[in-house]
This record gives sequence, structure tokens and C-alpha cells, in this order.
Amino acid sequence: METTTIIIIIVVLIVLWAIISYNRLISLRNRTKEAWADIDVQLKRRYDLIPNLIETVKGYAAHEKEVFDNVTKARAKAISAEEEGDPKKVAEAENQLRGTLKSLFAVSENYPDLKASENFKELQRELRDTEDKIQAARRFYNRNVRDLNTKTEVFPASIIARSFNFKKQDFFEIEDERERENVKVEF
Repeated sequence: METTTIIIIIVVLIVLWAIISYNRLISLRNRTKEAWADIDVQLKRRYDLIPNLIETVKGYAAHEKEVFDNVTKARAKAISAEEEGDPKKVAEAENQLRGTLKSLFAVSENYPDLKASENFKELQRELRDTEDKIQAARRFYNRNVRDLNTKTEVFPASIIARSFNFKKQDFFEIEDERERENVKVEF
């Protein structure tokens, strides 16, 4: 009788552990999805700002058509990658878009009236604020991916993760190695 009770207690503890582990994995997966949705919201905000920024700059720099075309193409590529939902493709497209936006702002440096325009300044502030929010959302997403990946890989939770088909997630990382290099400042 006593051995049966011990076996029942052990089985109950194992079942409770499995339920708790499963619920923790579900929670981590949902937080990761929520974090991706936060990135998605900020990226859409940026995509909505870019056409306004381009139109503002176009009024001052009509002969810079190639820059505008490159930004527009990069924006379309980023939107398309985002719709696929693959963090690696989104990161690659976002890096390309960020590069074209830098060239757009470089063009604006050649037009003092544009730099002084309140509309342009406000769009720049909005875009800068959005970029900060995107970075925060990326960090939040990557923390959740780290936690989920760790939980799915460590023993004994990995048993539950494999049993219920929890997959390792990809981080949202910088693909362009040039962005990791130190910035050269020359006077």
C-alpha cells in the first residue's frame, strides 16, 4: 500500500511538472509572438512615414529621383518581407531600407531650406522616434526568443518541448556587417 502511494505521488508530481513546463512554453511562445507584433506595429508606422518624408524632400530636390526610387523600392521590399514574417528576411530588408533612408537624409543636407522646414523637421523627429521604438521592440523580441529557445533546449523541459513540437525561433539580427563597425568621425 505504501509503495503504491509513493508511485502515485511520483506520477502526480511528474504530471504536474509536465503541465507547468507546457504552460511555461506556451507563455514564452505567446510573448514572442506579442513581441513580433510590436515590431510589426512600429515597422508599419515607419512605412507610413516614409512616403510623407519623400514627398517633402521631393519638393526641394526634384532632380534626386534615383534616391527617391531607391527608398521606395527598399520600402516595398521591407513591407513584402514583413508580410512573410521571417525575421531573417525582415532584418535584411530593414537594413537595406535603413541605408536608403541615410542617403535620403544626406540629400537633405544639400538643401538648407528643406532642413529648416518645420514639416521636414517633424517628419525627421517622428522617424527618429519610430527608429528608437523599433530598436526597443527588437530587443524585447530577442529577449523573448532567447527565453523561449533556452526553455526548449534545456533538460528536462526539452522533453516537453519536443513532445509538443515547440521550435527554436530566429533572432532579429543585423545582417549587414558594416553596421557593426565603429563609426569614423572626421573633422
